[in-house]
Amino acid sequence: MYRYDEFDYGFVRERVAEFRDQVERRLEGELNEDEFKPLRLRNGLYLQLHAYMLRIAVPYGVLSPRQLRQLAYIGRKYDRNYGHFTTRQNLQFNWIKLVDVPDILSDLADVEMHCIQTSGNCIRNTTADPYAGAAHDELEDPRVWCEIIRQWSTLHPEFSWLPRKFKIAISGAAEDRAATAFHDIGLRLVKGKNGEVGFKVLVGGGMGRTPYVGQEIRPFLEKQHLLSYLDSILRIYNRYGRRDNIFKARIKILVNHLGIDKFREEVEADWEKTRKDLVDLPQEEYERIDAYFQPPELTPGPVTDEAVEQRRETDPVFAQWMRHNVKPHKVPGHGIVVVSLKEPGRTPGDASSEGMELVADLAEQYSHSEIRVNYTQNLILPHVALGDIPALYDALAEAGLATGNNDLLGDMICCPGLDYCNLANARSIPIAKEIAKRFEDPTRQEEIGDIRVNMSGCINACGHHHSGNIGILGVDKKGTELYQITLGGNPKDDAAIGTIIGPGFRAEAVPDAIDTIVSTYIEKRDEGETFLETWRRVGADPFKEALYGAG
Repeated sequence: MYRYDEFDYGFVRERVAEFRDQVERRLEGELNEDEFKPLRLRNGLYLQLHAYMLRIAVPYGVLSPRQLRQLAYIGRKYDRNYGHFTTRQNLQFNWIKLVDVPDILSDLADVEMHCIQTSGNCIRNTTADPYAGAAHDELEDPRVWCEIIRQWSTLHPEFSWLPRKFKIAISGAAEDRAATAFHDIGLRLVKGKNGEVGFKVLVGGGMGRTPYVGQEIRPFLEKQHLLSYLDSILRIYNRYGRRDNIFKARIKILVNHLGIDKFREEVEADWEKTRKDLVDLPQEEYERIDAYFQPPELTPGPVTDEAVEQRRETDPVFAQWMRHNVKPHKVPGHGIVVVSLKEPGRTPGDASSEGMELVADLAEQYSHSEIRVNYTQNLILPHVALGDIPALYDALAEAGLATGNNDLLGDMICCPGLDYCNLANARSIPIAKEIAKRFEDPTRQEEIGDIRVNMSGCINACGHHHSGNIGILGVDKKGTELYQITLGGNPKDDAAIGTIIGPGFRAEAVPDAIDTIVSTYIEKRDEGETFLETWRRVGADPFKEALYGAG
């Protein structure tokens, strides 16, 4: 993973000192909230319903054991002994005192972490495939380019105050595990006509009040020109993006207004006019950054392990966990392990300080000291030898972290909702827990198969409900919390926005509604069909009739 250089150390320490002074002035009454707000947002600090929330950057979802232990320490000392992993591969602390924030930022700086670019109208944390560097279907490791974008975008003089926040995601594998089509810019590493590797560039994707799937602006862009091309996209957005209406300020609105062809014309013209070698990265600088992401030296081994196979035959719970939470690795004899933060009864994405410390220990022991965060709010151990998997599983199971539900119904994405967020219209956590309880039987989840259920407590869609095969959106209707259900969303290669199925449900009726949807799917599916395939074949009518009755 990337290591700080002298500039990084100095820059982050200076930011800590600056914000310490700003916090002191706020506490002494020298700054009012209106004056302080832009300063705190630039340091990842939000004022929520009950307390301050601090959002910590986890660039492209990569953590070291030392960093994860520091997050555990901060959670124990300054919060309520836990942290919440987000759909942007970051971590949030929800019960922070303002007076403690400078010390927290200093503690983060000790382990090469910060909160810069986690809020405000800037280029946010660039996200990536959580299996990067380990995936069997990977063309190239996208984390190198994520780090390049991080360095390029941090305090970029032209893009520090954009019309709205800006999100970029990169995938380097055959399967899109980074939801690139739902980002302001989505980048897919692909092969060109002559076998060279470059980027397919998508633009104008996003969720929120007006969801859009990103559109292709360039089928192939040479890697060496990525920064200058991003420069032009952002310059056109900065020039024409609306600043008079917060709801129409995102690049997706601009692309839709102009049309992808006109937007492409504007970008290409700007790129031809302004492209300079000084914008694009020199090869030696690329090689310097690439050197930080060299994979660990793994010894190839057999694709099966006798002890693992015996355990699978005698322990059905372990067998289910293996089926869903251990993914193929590009080095034979190894696996990618998903550590579920979705045990029934727990808030999706929450990790206790003790849990974080355990995962840090296990990463050192079994995963070459690497940990990843994925956008579905779980943790990943990317480099585990097959022979070590039973011992790793036992340690996770003892801590309640071995739920074998990855990509099953119990693996819900869920935002904090009205329990924490002052933007939310409805609760999400209690509803998610009730749904998880309804479907906690592993046998039933297995029967249902892979399905993505996402839930948001408001139209801002932090829970990615638009891209859920089943999406749930909490809304407020004259003081009553209602939950609108969408079907058919998909975050992957054939990305799609879910269709609203009908009127919303009261909170207590939502688990029954999800149960009805799932039962209808099982009744209507052909052999081997996923939920999405069945939905696309039979359409909305069977689900509407099951939920609301005929006519």
